[in-house]
Amino acid sequence: MPQDSKFELNKSRYDLNTFMGRFYHNMDIIDPLTLFVSDAKLKQCVQLLEDFKNGTLSASVSDKKLWEAQKIKQSTLHPDTGEKIFMPFRMSGYVPFNSPILAGLLMPNPTIAQTIFWQWLNQSHNACVNFANRNATKPTQMSTFLQGYTGAVTAAISISVGLSLMLKKVSNLAPATKSMIQRFVPLPAVMTASTLNVLLMRKHECNEGIDVLDKNGQVIGTSKVAAKKALTEMAISRAALPIPLLAIPPIVMTMLEKTALLKKNPRLHMPFNILVCSVTFFFALPATIAIFPQMSEVRTQDLEKDIQEKTNDQVVFYNKGL
Repeated sequence: MPQDSKFELNKSRYDLNTFMGRFYHNMDIIDPLTLFVSDAKLKQCVQLLEDFKNGTLSASVSDKKLWEAQKIKQSTLHPDTGEKIFMPFRMSGYVPFNSPILAGLLMPNPTIAQTIFWQWLNQSHNACVNFANRNATKPTQMSTFLQGYTGAVTAAISISVGLSLMLKKVSNLAPATKSMIQRFVPLPAVMTASTLNVLLMRKHECNEGIDVLDKNGQVIGTSKVAAKKALTEMAISRAALPIPLLAIPPIVMTMLEKTALLKKNPRLHMPFNILVCSVTFFFALPATIAIFPQMSEVRTQDLEKDIQEKTNDQVVFYNKGL
């Protein structure tokens, strides 16, 4: 969709019914340049959108400017609470703040202490990102957050350390082969931990339900069915994200390490590793988020009877979170 298309409030300039539309939409949300937007600029963007909503917007304001204002608002403020998300935990901050951590996870031949440290740091950042971008229509208790965090850290460290120790005990593999396999050890650990993190931290939503909205954006009730659907979608997305992030960089770095540049300058290994992780992350993150729409829909007939009685809409919507 062209940049100067007709502006629609709380809509996307892209077709969110398609994967590519959601991919380009998510590229907007994770744009790191929005991290540098000042509070004054953010306030101006929010005011522009309010003026548009109230019909008091100046005719001189272009659609392109309105789309940009909405992009800044959506990448900075939580869709449920309207509150500003702390910079390292925004989706737009995920790539620049987590890429160095990924590079640490993919260090060649790490010690047990290094493995524990990078897995702990990665899960700590992931937990904060999950919490900051959760569905906030229902409150999340701190005990629930800590349970998810503890479970994820324990799983990540246990699996990664366990696999590393098992690999060291294998005697019939060449050192080069062991080193190559070691680089993929973080993948199953992070996949398991990321999924467990989401399930533990948001399991209360299955018991309490989340808000469902009609086509006009009005809350019509709380649904446990929608909550389970949202949690399933989130778990799949979180499990899928580590696959390209922890599979592609080791392959690329193995090839780069054979070049004369890195052989002569081993200190360039970490900068190159971070660069490869960043580029992979920049495209993998919007792609995995795009597997499901953020504002997902569910057939009304599949929900609880009390919700079916409150609306004539064939489908209703819910925020699955990011």
